[in-house]
Amino acid sequence: MVDVEHCYSVVLQIVKSAGTVLAEGFMKTKNVTTKTSSSDLVTEYDKRIESLIINDILQKFPTHKFIGEETASTEDLTNDPTWMIDPIDGTNNFVHGDENCVISIALAVNKILEIGIVYSPLKDQLFSAKKGNGSWLNGKPIHVSDVTDIKQSLLGFEVSLASIPKIKETFLRRLAAIVSEAHGIRAIGTCALSLCYVAQGAWDAYQVDFLYCWDYAAGALIVQEAGGTVISTDGSPFEIMKQRIIAASSKQLADQLVTVLRQADSTHLG
Repeated sequence: MVDVEHCYSVVLQIVKSAGTVLAEGFMKTKNVTTKTSSSDLVTEYDKRIESLIINDILQKFPTHKFIGEETASTEDLTNDPTWMIDPIDGTNNFVHGDENCVISIALAVNKILEIGIVYSPLKDQLFSAKKGNGSWLNGKPIHVSDVTDIKQSLLGFEVSLASIPKIKETFLRRLAAIVSEAHGIRAIGTCALSLCYVAQGAWDAYQVDFLYCWDYAAGALIVQEAGGTVISTDGSPFEIMKQRIIAASSKQLADQLVTVLRQADSTHLG
């Protein structure tokens, strides 16, 4: 039996400690290398923060598993307590001096999300959620907006640049379709923080494909606990490892977005 409350209190302090490392490195010269593409960056701070978080969790919970962006004890999600960690979501922003970079960490037990924490030390914003206990920003409850019509919505829409070669045309079709439907489009280069914007009602929906569980797991739970809807881009139920996500203030808005994307995917650029 996993004591989720104890896990939450322990990891909250670990994440805050890790945040000091991110903040210290923000304005410093960084050792930047690439992974899968020229836009898929990693710094020594990504590795240092992830190592700090994993080592500190293991001291308290030695049997827990990890799925992390830089290192991992497992590649698959099992029923074991598993932490999904993105040490810096928005590494490109971090490298270029953009404050939209956060630490994202989620806990799943029996493949169900139980804890989500997204921390922006540079903005002094700590978003958090425990399953069944609502979502919070710096200790105050947050809730999604009441928007249900895509024509009245502010949407977050992004593409993983690492996956651009195989989905460029699809992305452009989708972008053109969404622009013609929504009040406005936003992109800030961090999935976790974008999901939190939906959770607090600043945005009404957010969609992205071809990311990984550590990018969106924490934010997905925060949206759900804030009263929002999270589904797969094709309209099927959300799955932690599926890599496609729509988060919205309501099921109605999520379904409208699915329809717009499906229609865009069935057309060709002229």
